Amino acid sequence: MAWTWRFETADGTETSPAVEPEEFTTQGDAESWIGEVWKELLEGGAETVKLSDDNGTELYTMSLRSALDA
Repeated sequence: MAWTWRFETADGTETSPAVEPEEFTTQGDAESWIGEVWKELLEGGAETVKLSDDNGTELYTMSLRSALDA
């Protein structure tokens, strides 16, 4: 199974990430990667990320801005 991130601006428009993601074969790998690069993504204009599996099922949405404020 493959896991992918969608990157969105504050208004929900899809945007290109400041750091290009790799191919993720596990959910844990995808989550570890976002944990390492979320600040760079936020600085590059992504406000929200969404994780989906290879069936297109969206697992969750995460605000990078709220992570910064935490």
